[in-house]
Amino acid sequence: MSEHATLLLSNARRSYNGRVAVSDASLSLSAGRITALLGPSGSGKSTILRMIAGLEPLDDGTLHAGDALLADQHSSVPPEHRDIGLVFQDYALFPHLTVADNVAFGLKGSKKDRRAQALEWLAHVKLADRADSWPHMLSGGEQQRVALVRALARKPRAILLDEPFSGLDRHLKSEVRRSLIDTLRASGTAVLIVTHDAEEALMMADDLVLMDKGVILQSGSPQDCYQHPSSIAAARLLGEAEVLKALIKDGIATTVFGSVPCDLADGEGWLMTRPESIHASPACEGAKVTAIAFGGTFSELTLEKDGQSLRLRTPFTALKIGDVASVRFDEATTSVYADVNG
Repeated sequence: MSEHATLLLSNARRSYNGRVAVSDASLSLSAGRITALLGPSGSGKSTILRMIAGLEPLDDGTLHAGDALLADQHSSVPPEHRDIGLVFQDYALFPHLTVADNVAFGLKGSKKDRRAQALEWLAHVKLADRADSWPHMLSGGEQQRVALVRALARKPRAILLDEPFSGLDRHLKSEVRRSLIDTLRASGTAVLIVTHDAEEALMMADDLVLMDKGVILQSGSPQDCYQHPSSIAAARLLGEAEVLKALIKDGIATTVFGSVPCDLADGEGWLMTRPESIHASPACEGAKVTAIAFGGTFSELTLEKDGQSLRLRTPFTALKIGDVASVRFDEATTSVYADVNG
């Protein structure tokens, strides 16, 4: 964890009625950086967000803001005194306040000064013209932007976003995501985004944290986590993964479809690669093409050999069902593990 972290969660644990929701979790949030916490439903990621926000106690571990202790198993600074902004999944705008009054809520100064600040923040997200509208008059994407600038207007040390795009359709999600990234980066605050969407996490994050079953599996840059996952479970959080049995000997992991170098001891192992990291070309001997599905920007081929199957994706293929193909794996995005659990 970084010694320059704005917020530092260390060895945190949380249980409910004897069921462990979060176990020995550590992560850091730094000013000016976006951290994405990625995991499936029930993985414990929202519990971590709530512990950082002060909405859940820590059964063990610590939460620091710089040198100040915010929480441990004995004490907890109230949420309103943590200087942390929180954007809920449903945005939680006040229905009886205008858009401008929502953003101005909690700001200091005269009514005129608070409105001026609110209008300035709304201008950042191109909503100054909706200042006097009521929340129910806005689209989902507009409500989200209002919720974000309401949290940012108080200039918190960190801002937490819980599944910020879950209620938006795919087209609107992409548009709003670009807008929010610009606003978040310009704010210079530390950001934590909790999400179950791998594409969202990869595209937004400076730092990525992978979590499953209450345990943090891996932390690092999006590129490193994607190309060098710490385990097969971590790999699957970031997209489709093809897993094959392998025999490791003299630094080579060999499957029925092909081989890659590895640094594991001789024995049995597991090769993990991505469908887009597999290349197939016509050959006299090899795997048989048993299915082809057209996906628009790619075609998905299914190959079979010796009772095992393999899926790959390619933007173009000359292969047809029934053809025989040789297979090559991209070494940069292929990993070998001694155990299927990584």
